[in-house]
Formats: sequence, structure tokens, C-alpha cells
Amino acid sequence: MRNHSEIKLLGQALLVGLLTGIIVGIFRLGIEKMTSFWLRLFHLAHGNAWWLVIIACGLALVGIIAGYFVKQYPHVGGSGIPEVKLQLQGNLSLQWLPILWRKLIGGILVISTGLFLGPEGPSLQLGAAIGQGVGEGCSQTKTNARVLIATGAASGLAAAFGAPLSGALFVLEEVFHNFSQRVWLNALAGAMVADFVVSNLFGQHVALALSYNHTFPILLYWHLVFLGIILGLLGYLYKTGLFSCKKLYARITLLPNWLYGLIPLALLIPIAYYWPLITGPGNRLILSLPKMITKTGWSMVGLLLFFYLVRIVFSIVSYDSGLPSGIFLPILTMGALIGAIYGLVMVQLHLLPQKLVINLIIFAMAGYFAAIIRAPFTAVILITEMVGSLLHLMPLAVVSFVALLVDELLGGMPIYDSLAQAMLGKKKSAQVTGQRDQLTIPVYENSDLVDRKIVDINWPEHTLVKIIHRGGRDLIPNGQTKINNGDSLILEVDAGQRGQVYEKIKQLQAVEYDG
Repeated sequence: MRNHSEIKLLGQALLVGLLTGIIVGIFRLGIEKMTSFWLRLFHLAHGNAWWLVIIACGLALVGIIAGYFVKQYPHVGGSGIPEVKLQLQGNLSLQWLPILWRKLIGGILVISTGLFLGPEGPSLQLGAAIGQGVGEGCSQTKTNARVLIATGAASGLAAAFGAPLSGALFVLEEVFHNFSQRVWLNALAGAMVADFVVSNLFGQHVALALSYNHTFPILLYWHLVFLGIILGLLGYLYKTGLFSCKKLYARITLLPNWLYGLIPLALLIPIAYYWPLITGPGNRLILSLPKMITKTGWSMVGLLLFFYLVRIVFSIVSYDSGLPSGIFLPILTMGALIGAIYGLVMVQLHLLPQKLVINLIIFAMAGYFAAIIRAPFTAVILITEMVGSLLHLMPLAVVSFVALLVDELLGGMPIYDSLAQAMLGKKKSAQVTGQRDQLTIPVYENSDLVDRKIVDINWPEHTLVKIIHRGGRDLIPNGQTKINNGDSLILEVDAGQRGQVYEKIKQLQAVEYDG
């Protein structure tokens, strides 16, 4: 019976991947076509300035439509990743259909304009909404429904980047925090199907085809340490700026908050008019860097530094406006610029061969991502999949580790955890509903639960240790059962208090656990 249930769940996961691939494929295609439209308008504006009036009216209309979607359903705004995290924790209940179509249309309208925003977070939320819809349509249990939401999230990210391993790993490492076989098997299956669908729509090619054929010498690894330190510092600065700008927006009284998007859209006009290359999520700029770094001199360093400053400031202003959009690719773009700037400076100082600057661009993308998102394994695999090369896993890991360590020492937090916590705010105490739900907890070697009897642990109220999964077997515990390192505890909790139990168990374990 259990095998039949797991096979049925896998079949539903494959369906989630298929539907997500189709929807995210439409999403990407819409952004691609609309981006070409806006670039054409700005090109025409160089010949006739009156086109700027049409552009301004069009951008204002985009801001009003997308803002109205957010006004109708606030969780359509932003990337959607914090919402998915809270859903999987049991701290947030959402309707999937209102999110799906609003995020699809709003995301296409906003991201295609050229704002420094990306489609990856919205793609993840689109997939999660599809997973939720399939779970509800198949009348799945709450536990399996969450697995399908996680599967949809992994599928969405895989379809956005063309990176199925990274899509699944990101959801496991950063969003769901659950590495159980049921979760990773279904998430990976859905991600592969979604990637297959999108590959047939757009062709099978890597997202960032950056060619680097020179091994980074071990004697020059000290560059990786310095670059990692810089990335950690700038990553921490970016997160600080992101939350500070939210406070500035909150002080605006001339506009209702659902129209804050008009501010970055207005600022976009001169940027897109004079520097169209640096607009959008950033993939066009990243792919232009190999040619740009062939030109040495401090003038190129200054130009790239200017691009970075514009990107970091305008990315923050754009994202904090609350428009439907993400920051994945903008983060990678800023990392690439930092790597290029550092590399060219070292070339000017005769401390680095010019042929290795492209290596640093790629390494820096992973490091900046690791510092901000705090998902180092995903960072390494993501860049490997997007660039399409396994040549330099060790340098990627070194830069990512150093950048993450610096952010940790500065007291940085994972950006999506911080956004989710800010969104949750002072949530009212949950009510006992009488409906039962499940929570899975892996027990790590440094957990306070190890070597303790169940009866000796102060479990949260309305919580029962139902099953212990140990060594491939399911044990029915009693009060005298001792918890071992490597166990997975299946807790039965009240459905209305799942989120609160989640937080209490985190404190009880004294380490972060899987939810």
C-alpha cells in the first residue's frame, strides 16, 4: 500500500513538472517577446524623442496594472519565495489560482520593461502554485500536498534557469529544508520534466554560455580568498540596503503603496535610453563581459564600477517597490561585475594574467549568490549548470565558502528567511483546530535530541511522536525510546499550530531542521 501511494505521488509530481514547464515556458516566452518590444521602442526614441512620451505612458500603465494585481492579492508581489517558505512551514495559507494568473501576467509585464529584476523567483512561485493546485485536485494529504508544492517550486526554478539539479537542490537546501527521500525524489523528477518541456520550447543550451578553458592555478588561489571577502562584504551591504530601502518606501505619502512601482519605472527611462545593455535581469550584460574585459585600462574598470553601482542601487529600488519580480539573476549579474572589476584591477597591477579574468567573473557569481542567498551548494551547482562546465568546481567552492563565512561573521541572515520573517510579522497565536497534520524532523549529530528518551523531552503542546524512521525501517516509539543521530521523527501536530510547532522544535533542537 505504501509503495502504491509513493508511486501515485511520483506520478502527480511528474504532472506538476509537466504543467510547470508549460506555464514557465509561456512566462519566459512572454518576457522575451515583450522585452524585444520595449527595446525597439527605446531604439525608436533615439530617432524621435516623442517616442519617450509613448514609453512613459506604457510604463505607467504597466505599473498600474501590476500594482493593482498586488493590491488585489498582496502575495503576488515580490519574488514569491518567502511566501512558499511560509507555506511549507505551515505559517501561511494561500489560494493558488489567484496567484497563478496574476503572477504570470504581472511578471511578464514588469520584468520585460528592463527593470533590474529577474524571472526566477516568480517562476518558483508559479510552480509552487501549480503544485498546490494539483495537490488539492488530487485530494492529497497535507503532508503530500507540501511535497507537491516543493516539487512545483523546484520545477519552476529548473524551468527558469534550465538547471534541474539546481532547482531541486535550492528547494531542498533553502526553501523546504527537507532532504528526505520522498521530497528530493519527487522534486528532482518534477524539475527534470519541467526542464525537458522548456528545452523543447527554447532549445537545449546553457543559460550563460561563458567559455573559460584555463585552469585557475593553485598558486593564485589567494585571489579567490580576497575576492570571496569582497563578495561577502558587498553581499552583506546589498541585504542591508534592501531592508533600508523598504523603510524609505514606507515613508512615501504621495502614492499608495500599490503604486510604488511607478517610481523605478520612471527612473528606468533615462537608464534604458542611455545604457540599454545594463537593463533587464542582466543576462545580456553578463554575456557581454567576455568582450568587454579584452579592453584593459582603468577606464574600463571605471565603466564596470559605474555599471555595478547603478545595478545595485536600481535593483534595490526596483525590488522594494513590491512589483512581481525576483532577484536571482540580478544577483548573479552584480557578482559577475564584481569579478570583472577585481580581475581587471589585478591585471592593471600585473598580479593576474588577463586570460583568467573570465574565471573570476564566473567564480564571483557563485560567491555573491552564496553570500546573499546563503545556499552555497546551490550556488556551486547552479553556476556549473548555467555555464555548462565542470572544469572549476573547487574554485567555485572556495569563493562561495569565503563569501558565506564573511557574511556569517558580519551577522548576515539568509535573505529569504529575513523577508519571510518580516512578512510574517507578529502573527497571532494559532488556534487549535482539532485537525491533525504531520511534521518531519531529521535529527542531526549536534541536535539536543540525540541520546534522549522521548519521555524526557519537553515537546510542544498537542504534539505526538508518531513514527521514527531509522535505517530504512519505521519504528512505533514509546516514552522510553531513545532518539539516535540520523533518525527522522514523524510528529503528529494540530493543523492550526503547525507553524508554531515548527519554530518551537527549531529551538528545541538548537539547530535548523527540516520542516
